[in-house]
Amino acid sequence: MLADKDRIFTNLYGYQPWNVDAAMKRGDWDNTKALLELGQDKIIDVIKASGLRGRGGAGFPTGMKWSFMPKEPRPDRPSFLVINADESEPGSCKDREIIRHDPHKLIEGALVAGFAMRARAAYIYIRGEYIREAETLFAAVAEAYDRGFLGKNACGSGYDFDVFVHRGAGAYICGEETAMIESLEGKKGQPRLKPPFPAGAGLYGCPTTVNNVESIAVAPTILRRGAEWFSSFGRENNKGTKLFQISGHVDRPCVVEESMSITFRELIERHCGGIRGGWDNLLAVIPGGSSVPLVPAAEIMDAPMDFDGLKAVGSGLGTAAVIVMDKSTDIVRAISRLSYFYKHESCGQCTPCREGTGWMWRVMERMRTGDADVAEIDTLFQVTKQVEGHTICALGDAAAWPIQGLIRHFRPEMERRIRERKGETGGNAPMMEAAE
Repeated sequence: MLADKDRIFTNLYGYQPWNVDAAMKRGDWDNTKALLELGQDKIIDVIKASGLRGRGGAGFPTGMKWSFMPKEPRPDRPSFLVINADESEPGSCKDREIIRHDPHKLIEGALVAGFAMRARAAYIYIRGEYIREAETLFAAVAEAYDRGFLGKNACGSGYDFDVFVHRGAGAYICGEETAMIESLEGKKGQPRLKPPFPAGAGLYGCPTTVNNVESIAVAPTILRRGAEWFSSFGRENNKGTKLFQISGHVDRPCVVEESMSITFRELIERHCGGIRGGWDNLLAVIPGGSSVPLVPAAEIMDAPMDFDGLKAVGSGLGTAAVIVMDKSTDIVRAISRLSYFYKHESCGQCTPCREGTGWMWRVMERMRTGDADVAEIDTLFQVTKQVEGHTICALGDAAAWPIQGLIRHFRPEMERRIRERKGETGGNAPMMEAAE
């Protein structure tokens, strides 16, 4: 179990004020100048040695990502850091808690990370629906400027660094890094083709790194306490502490910081008081936000909650948004509802996603009511495979994977509905499209 002394986010629940004075008492902005004096390459080396992997879902090594930025930015092409606070994945709410209760961790992290990448400024792109959180963030950035932590000669280091907060307008697609950059530039939020990657040509055509809120917020603590301390948590290749967001059918839903690789059973028992109705009542779990495939109860129970452990059971850690479903759940309806979300949020740029998400949702609605044919289950699976991997960004994959997980693990339930419906109507059920 993660000891209180090892927690990075010590005000996760907002028991203390978020303001700069309270943050400094918790250890933020503690001689930040000394951290910057380590030098850019040393900071990146420490982050690499810590084993920190991106906390936004993809799990790319953070230090390696930072090292892709140019060592000597040209005056006409400054480097930028973009922090992804768009957090629109159903089930995810960790960044919201960081911004609401511990915003100075993020702002200090932006300075440290921006300095390491030789960036001129950081842009924090915050989700449009996070209204109170955005107000807190604007106020916290203003406090940091007032104290001389940002702006000219930030923290007395001789380095000039600005932080800008940009509010989105509620588009899930803008959580994708290149769509976020397009939106920051004032254009329609649509993903760009890669290459060029943002590190080569990102915001305003300049070298850019896009990182998740949690990835940036933990950086100052790692530098203060050392790479060895951070890498002492979790298994090989899955290091550090992690914010887990547990929702659904548990006795006490919560956001909690735990060490990586804790087993699912231990995570739920320790922090959530167990499954509603007992462990025998568990049906399935979506372990990483709505875009990863669900895992049935028997397979998830003792799985380590990390990148490799969840990959081994055919899913993924994602943002660690753990959605727990007990046996009262209409599992087909739940996945159909997610299909509608991805249909609604597709930007429409790629044909497989624009056409496929709507088609998959309409078929899922018929699966929900049983107005389908058993052979259509295979057709649906084939279509998900034609959407997956054939789009510019990962939204096509995100729409396909929940359905693939459902078919892989709950096909008998889908077939039972169809047979029952046919038994009621006698003969073949009509091939009707679900109404909008």
